[in-house]
Amino acid sequence: MKTTIKTVGIVGGGIGGAALAVSLLQLGFAVQLFERADRFGEVGAGIQMTPNAVKVIKALGLFDTLMAKGFLPNAVVGRNWKTGKENFRIPLKGSCETLYDAPYVHIHRADLHALFADTLPGDITHFNKLCTGVRQDESGATAVFADGTEFTADLIVGADGVRSVVRAQLFGSQDPKFTGHMCYRAVVPVGGVVDYVSPDSSFWMGPNGHVVTYYVNGGSAVNIVAVSETKSWVEESWNAKSSKEEMLARFPGWHPNLIKLFSNADEVFRWGLFDRDPMENWTRGRVTLLGDAAHPMLPFLSQGAAMAIEDGFVLASALAQQPDADKALAAYEAERRPRTSRVQLEARERGRTYHLPTPWAQFKRDLDYRLRAIFSPQTTGIKTDWVYEYDARRFGNSVTPPRAVNA
Repeated sequence: MKTTIKTVGIVGGGIGGAALAVSLLQLGFAVQLFERADRFGEVGAGIQMTPNAVKVIKALGLFDTLMAKGFLPNAVVGRNWKTGKENFRIPLKGSCETLYDAPYVHIHRADLHALFADTLPGDITHFNKLCTGVRQDESGATAVFADGTEFTADLIVGADGVRSVVRAQLFGSQDPKFTGHMCYRAVVPVGGVVDYVSPDSSFWMGPNGHVVTYYVNGGSAVNIVAVSETKSWVEESWNAKSSKEEMLARFPGWHPNLIKLFSNADEVFRWGLFDRDPMENWTRGRVTLLGDAAHPMLPFLSQGAAMAIEDGFVLASALAQQPDADKALAAYEAERRPRTSRVQLEARERGRTYHLPTPWAQFKRDLDYRLRAIFSPQTTGIKTDWVYEYDARRFGNSVTPPRAVNA
């Protein structure tokens, strides 16, 4: 096989795949991107871009575009599911910029995806490309597609999601595990900040479930993420239709502000939350994995997209720094696997602490939040300062500074 990687094929054009393509192009690599859908399009939902991911967006020269579409929340606030009482408040606006060199931004998934996809040259993206497998020989790696076409490159990256075909080809087919959690998502137009939704990332924690609300679309809409425990299996698809009536029925007796917000929802989706254990390695020869294909995780730390964006930047940096392909891919994994494994496991643990079933267990948890908030507001509650502190730019310091993709 070739020693130096110059051409890269990316299977999967979601947020992770598109972010990797931008990172590679800015460093001079030849890139082709293959997406199974007939066009780019993200589900109608919001996403929280935490400071660790925003640092990468800054490094790629896309920060102003992010801010034009984003909303800056005041704080992460933990609330009692029934009374609305604050259990903790982690300052965000102003504090994150000082502590982490980047803000905490709420944005619509479609706007985040477009942030990367709209900068890509039109001739590198190929739609209606369903990958059916990969193979390798001395000339490199080849992605094979259902339409009979193939693409050979020095490196193939599987960025094709939680049910990755590339992952299954490399490491065998293993179904992800249903966690017993189901999730409702909706985006509710509100026309601006309203009195029944504070301008924060609000975590409403209750028995056997929790709800997260935050503004997107520059503050003109509110995103709902409502998680409920269930004994029955729920489909994994993000596009499974639900209804506000079904969502309301899952959260009886919750705070009136939430009930009002739920009642104003129009289009509601639901899906089951699935999980995998951390992998021992992501790479075989000249094929590697990125994002959910490598480390699918529960959404309880808001890090799914953030980890994929970090992955893409670090992988591109490693390939640019190290001419030996084996060493570059080893460096990528050595940097990323410990971090993503910890995030996977910590997110899984939040599914327990957010959903404590008894008033006594909730009281002890909330008292701990309040006591720790007195001494260290940034480490209380969801305890994510270690997530936000990470800076992928340190890994890329020795490579050429990013340039405009279309320059």
